[in-house]
Amino acid sequence: MWASSTAVRAITVVALSVAMPGCAVGPNFVRPPAPAVSHYAFGADPTQTPSALGTAQRFVPGKELRADWWHLFRCSALDDVIAAALARNPGVRGAQASLRQSEDSLRSGYGVFYPQVSAGAAATRQRSEPLQFGQQAAPTLFNLFTLSTSVHYALDVFGGQRRMIEALGAGVDLQRATLQATYVTLISNVVNTVVARAAYRAQMEATQELIRLETQQVAIAEVQARAGTLPYSGVLSLRVQLAANRATMPALEQRVTQSNDLLASLTGHAPAQWQPPDIALGDLTLPDELPVTVPSRLVRQRPDILAAEATAHYASANVGVATAALLPDVALGAAYSANGPALATLFSPPGRAWDISAAATQPLFAGGTLWFKRKAAVDSYEQAAALYQQTVLDAFAQVADTLRALEHDSEMLAAQDEALGDAREALKLVQVNYAAGIASYLDVLTADAQYQTSLIDEFQSVALRYQDTVALYAALGGGWWKQAPG
Repeated sequence: MWASSTAVRAITVVALSVAMPGCAVGPNFVRPPAPAVSHYAFGADPTQTPSALGTAQRFVPGKELRADWWHLFRCSALDDVIAAALARNPGVRGAQASLRQSEDSLRSGYGVFYPQVSAGAAATRQRSEPLQFGQQAAPTLFNLFTLSTSVHYALDVFGGQRRMIEALGAGVDLQRATLQATYVTLISNVVNTVVARAAYRAQMEATQELIRLETQQVAIAEVQARAGTLPYSGVLSLRVQLAANRATMPALEQRVTQSNDLLASLTGHAPAQWQPPDIALGDLTLPDELPVTVPSRLVRQRPDILAAEATAHYASANVGVATAALLPDVALGAAYSANGPALATLFSPPGRAWDISAAATQPLFAGGTLWFKRKAAVDSYEQAAALYQQTVLDAFAQVADTLRALEHDSEMLAAQDEALGDAREALKLVQVNYAAGIASYLDVLTADAQYQTSLIDEFQSVALRYQDTVALYAALGGGWWKQAPG
């Protein structure tokens, strides 16, 4: 071993200084307490929705939220689309890369807690000219070989480096919450788009049937108008209605196309490369029992709240970093070198050199830069704390809105289903009267058109009920904390 015992002791002293205790300036971050509320809606949360289409959804406070909640819709084709989205969506891969980047940055930051050790080697051939120094002597040629090592360690006396690592750790928490929010948003968008696409297609079929019936109505009315039994204004009214319904078809077709393209994008495909499976509203089962996470747990589980908390933690740690920058910076160092004119004599005593150093630097004047950087860090923390509170309030409001929306969806659907039943019964009566010869075929077509119109309205309400069910799972955080989506 070529290092001298003195240099070894110096290096050991520097390395042991890692364990020197010190205070960390700045605030110690404390997780904000959960709001002191036991429910979301004013007065009380609903316990269940009215029954509609034979299903009343019950809300169960404290019930565990499944991570794979979309399986509750009992549609294997939907499961396949979500699996494809989780596997191929670029947004998910980007969020995963961002999380890995923050984790690697944190690991890199831990290096500040260890001595920085470096080694060097050099070999030179020099010609010495004594006349440069005013000496009368002959020039000399010689070789110089050098091996050196140095150790440098910045003492984290006031905890600035520890606060920096704390900030990096908060950055990891932020990216992790962002990734989970990406999962929740992606899955919700996929399910909502599948539901919307199914509703559009059902409305298109009902509208096509309605157009067929109204076309027959117009043809019969024209015959009656020529026979003088119907005013021509009646024919024009029927034509206006027929044209209005025909005009809805391109818009519905465009919505189906947009849904197809959106699903392709969400699953990581170009629209020309992928066609979504045909999923009808009847292929989906509405969950009849819905979990409702209690508020005190929601703030520890919902990704956007956790992201806001991590942002506040990051800002809090930066206050400590900015405060430490105002205080002395203390560093220790040690260096050792072996020098000789030949490799054989490299470690001889005359060629050994070493030094041990300690240095402290105190900022004295920076034109207010450091002072106002700290004030800016404090302001940033106060802003992050306020945004956290707003995020919590917005989350609670979203849950409350969704609970009430599901209640109102069921009420609206029940009323529309009643209207659809009446339209169906009216159609049956008109058909009976037509068979008995006391109603015209035009009356049959009119009753059938009313039935198709009620059916279109019901499809819209069924889709809205499914989508608000999805909104509740998303508002509660998507259950990501229990297992990885997939």
